Amino acid sequence: MKGVIVGITGPTVTVDLTELKLYDRVKVGRAGLQGEVVRLARDHAVVQVYEETRGLGVGEPACPLGLPLSVRLGPGLMGQVYDGLQRPLPLMGETTGPFIRQGCELPSLPPGKKWFFTPLKKTGERVEAGEIFGLVRENAIAHSLFATTGGKISRIVQGEMDLQRPVVELEDGSLLYGFQDWPIRAPRPYSRKLPPTSPLITGQRILDFFFPLALGGTAIIPGGFGTGKTILEQAIAKHAAVDVVVYVGCGERGNEMAEMLEGFAALSDPWSGHPLSERTIMVANTSNMSVAAREASIYTAVTMAEYYRDMGCHVLLLADSISRWAEALREVSSALEEMPGEEGYPTYLASRLSGYFSRAGVVETINGKTGSLSMILSVSPPGGDFTEPTTQGCLRASGAFYMLDTHLAHRRHFPAINWVQSYSLYEEDVVRYFTETICPEWAALKKKALALLQKEEKLREVSEIVGAEGLQDEDHLLLRIADELRNRFLCQNSFSEDAFSTPEQTVRLMNLLLDQYEQASRRLAQGEKLDDLLKELR
Repeated sequence: MKGVIVGITGPTVTVDLTELKLYDRVKVGRAGLQGEVVRLARDHAVVQVYEETRGLGVGEPACPLGLPLSVRLGPGLMGQVYDGLQRPLPLMGETTGPFIRQGCELPSLPPGKKWFFTPLKKTGERVEAGEIFGLVRENAIAHSLFATTGGKISRIVQGEMDLQRPVVELEDGSLLYGFQDWPIRAPRPYSRKLPPTSPLITGQRILDFFFPLALGGTAIIPGGFGTGKTILEQAIAKHAAVDVVVYVGCGERGNEMAEMLEGFAALSDPWSGHPLSERTIMVANTSNMSVAAREASIYTAVTMAEYYRDMGCHVLLLADSISRWAEALREVSSALEEMPGEEGYPTYLASRLSGYFSRAGVVETINGKTGSLSMILSVSPPGGDFTEPTTQGCLRASGAFYMLDTHLAHRRHFPAINWVQSYSLYEEDVVRYFTETICPEWAALKKKALALLQKEEKLREVSEIVGAEGLQDEDHLLLRIADELRNRFLCQNSFSEDAFSTPEQTVRLMNLLLDQYEQASRRLAQGEKLDDLLKELR
């Protein structure tokens, strides 16, 4: 079944095809541009094209592929840099040059690479759909191969395998390969969801100590321009204590992504000592790429993240930024002439965000393993307005809120997380874990530190009214200790050795600062001069 293009509106193309299904893939034009069906009518269909439509004309051919937009999952994902359609950008650069060519199709996984296969099934045994039938070693990961259909095994490969030939042959003639294709908008199945109770160690003291994130939890980092969202996410991606990191540059500037790729190539994983790229998958959909592909990029990333979660891995997904995705959704919705909601966003923005956040969590997989998918998404509210629809939609669906403060950023305080406005809904369970495993006084130290910072906030308001000379000696001492806490504990330089702090180092530093304050307070009460005590604190 073939048709022709009968209308073009930006990234949306109308074709005279019938008997299609919603979200089926379609190739349009002589260049073979990729798209998916987003609207159906009796005698035509509307296709959202994920590539630049410049030069496309009415009357050019349209060919349905009969499948939804999918990603190819298998060995070889680690260390790759993809665009929003899972095309490997380094291979594309070698093949077609530095610019993305329309209709370019390349294998997502290295087809000729050899993998050592360890079978978990034998000839004559049954394998069920979704069951693990073998393992290959992918860097530090024991990469599971999942059956796409069930049946009795008549032949199974021993030793080396590649992705071009079948690994298992079933008695009914079905073939199982070392990869599988999965539609990006369909969540991967699992047996049941579990409550998130274990911490995700980010290496950022203010997060791990004050506003911890649980494995399987979700967090947003909203902030205005220049508040350090990208740097903070990149620091977390480099140092987070997880098995796999999936990073999505969604609509960000190309130079930022290029710097990040260069940095990751030169870094080693602080947990294993291996190159950091060995546990990282990048999805780069920069601001100069097609806006429609940006809408698909975060779904491409989360599907790959769910794949490794199903192997029993702890996976962290970072997106920078979800606001650019929402803007792309608005553009596509406008081209489809849908009824606009608040600020022109589609009326289903909040439900789309909630559905996306729901793909995170700790799960018991179909094969009985426990894996987790955590999300940290940055939000770029226009003008720093946190009441705009994207921020509010994310706020309702996420479990942790890390507010980046413009005033802190202007004072060169990074990470510029406002410790008064930020919060974490995972705090109770995660603090209990830290108290039981790291330091029995973790919860008490946290309570003391937050009380000290809150007192400092009130004292600064008072000093602005009555002047610093109107404060008592105890108040001056508290302000000095609070300065030390902000400068030595809450601030972290992402480009130095201080970029990563273990929980043990974090609680040790907090203990030291609070001990200094308590000792100085006692000595002040015993009659020692304030100036002498302040000199010792310098």
